[in-house]
Amino acid sequence: MFSRSARLYDAIYHWKDYPAEAASLHELIQARRPGAATLLDVACGTGAHLAELARWYSCVGVDLDRELLAIARERLPAEVDLYQTDMRAFDLGRGFDAVICMFSSVGYVGDRTQLERAVASMARHLEPGGVLVVEPWLSPDRIEVPHVGAVFVDEPELKIARINTVEVDGRRSILELNYLVGRPDRVEHFTETHELTLFEVDETLEAFRAAGLEVEHDPEAGPMGRGLYVAKG
Repeated sequence: MFSRSARLYDAIYHWKDYPAEAASLHELIQARRPGAATLLDVACGTGAHLAELARWYSCVGVDLDRELLAIARERLPAEVDLYQTDMRAFDLGRGFDAVICMFSSVGYVGDRTQLERAVASMARHLEPGGVLVVEPWLSPDRIEVPHVGAVFVDEPELKIARINTVEVDGRRSILELNYLVGRPDRVEHFTETHELTLFEVDETLEAFRAAGLEVEHDPEAGPMGRGLYVAKG
């Protein structure tokens, strides 16, 4: 998925305030499960959230992308276990006080059946009374098309321009990401295509309920303003 851009990921998302996001998650989790001490980050990426959350929790991370996990391994202390696995079907053989899935990663699952499988997998890893926090991708009524987006990185020895368009085909949003990357010894160009599913709010709520969870949805919450689903086991 990020095979060409994994080593650029943290530079591209330099604008994200991971300490503030982690502190907000910590406050939310503790409000619903006081004393929570263990946490699983599903689709943990390069481990930037885990690096902050490890101040308060014994953490574990899972992700499907091997290259992103390699970066997370470099960043995180050895006691943070990391596993390469698919969020739609994984079993770590243990439960957690909190499970999180952030930055719209759940949008990659494919369709409604796969969404239900993913939420069920996360729910299976909750201790009784545990908290599940999911930051969704956009719903069909919130995506803007046509649209062009751009991110620029200007470091002394790294220049990046990432420009993307968005197309919608049924329930699929298709992002064509074009990278122009400059380093002192070379300039390269490559593209990546990312497909994320546009789930209706009611469909997502039903996936949580089908997993036996009590769920709340705040459409304006979350780091990106895309909303948050907060559920209890």
